[in-house]
Amino acid sequence: MQTRKHTLVFLFTLVLGQFLFAQEPVSVDPVSPATTEVADIMTIGFGLAVLLVLAIALYTMSRSNRYLSKRVLEFEAEKHGVKLPVEESEVFVEGDDFWTKIRKKYWEDAVPIEQEGDITFDHSYDGIRELDNKLPPWWVNMFILSIIWAFGYMYYYHWSDNNWSSDQQYKNEMERAKKEVAMALAGKANAVDESNATVLTDASALGDGELIFKNTCAACHGQQGEGGVGPNFTDEYWIHGGGVKDLFRTIKYGVPEKGMISWQSQLKPSDIQKVASYILTLKGTNPPNQKEPQGVIWRDTTTTETPAPEQAQGE
Repeated sequence: MQTRKHTLVFLFTLVLGQFLFAQEPVSVDPVSPATTEVADIMTIGFGLAVLLVLAIALYTMSRSNRYLSKRVLEFEAEKHGVKLPVEESEVFVEGDDFWTKIRKKYWEDAVPIEQEGDITFDHSYDGIRELDNKLPPWWVNMFILSIIWAFGYMYYYHWSDNNWSSDQQYKNEMERAKKEVAMALAGKANAVDESNATVLTDASALGDGELIFKNTCAACHGQQGEGGVGPNFTDEYWIHGGGVKDLFRTIKYGVPEKGMISWQSQLKPSDIQKVASYILTLKGTNPPNQKEPQGVIWRDTTTTETPAPEQAQGE
C-alpha cells in the first residue's frame, strides 16, 4: 500500500512539472502553422510516451517488490513451520474476467510457479537451474512501439519535406547567426563619434559617402566640393580643422552662426563617418569654379611636425 502511495505521488509530481515548466520550442525562422502544429503534437506524444514508460516501470517495480516480499515471508514461514493467513485477493475465483485475461496475456504472461518445472533447463550451475521464461509482453510491446515511433520520427525530421530536418535546422541557425553578426556590426558602426572616428577607405563606404554628400551637402559646397555658400573642400585650407574627427564634429553639431545646421538628427553616426571620409578624398581634385581659400592650411600633426599654419587671405 505504501509503495502505491509513493508511485501515485511521483506520477502526480511528474505530470505537474510537465505543465508548470513546459516551454514552447524556439523557432529560428517562421514555419507554416501546420508544421508547427504537427511538431507540437509529436512533442506531446513523446512526453506521454515517456510518462507511460515511467508508469509501467514503477508499476512493475511495485509488483516485483510485493512478490519478492511475499516469497520471503512464505519461505520464512515454511522454514519455521508457520502457516500464513490467506489474503482475500488470493482466494481462487473460477474464470477470469475480460480485463484480467487481457492483463495476463498482453502484460504479464508469467508461468505459474507450479509449472516452472516445465520450462527449467536441464543444466545447472552449482545447483542453480535456469528458467526458459519468455520476455514480458509489456516489454516486447513497448519495444515494438519504440521501433514504430523511431520510424515516424526519422521520416518527419529527416526524410519529409517540412523544413524540420537537421540540415534545414543547421541552415536556419547559420542564417540567424549572420543576422546577429550584421546587427552587432551595425551597432558597432553606429557607436562611432568624434572621439574615435577613423578614415574609411573601402569603395562601398566611400560610395555611400558620395551619395550622402550629393544629397545633403552639395547644395552649399558644390557637387564636386568646389564650394559655394559653404567653403571649398578641394584645397588645403580648413576653417574648423581638416581631420576626420574635426569633420565628424562639424557635420554632427553644425556651425549655426554661419548657417550650417546640425546633421546628427538626420544622419546616423556611421553615415557621418562615411561622408567625412569621402570629403577627405576631394582634396587636390581641382574642379572648375573653385571658391577662394578660407581658414588655414591644415596638416595632420599626429604623424608629422609642420610649421605654424599659414593664414588664408579669405579668412
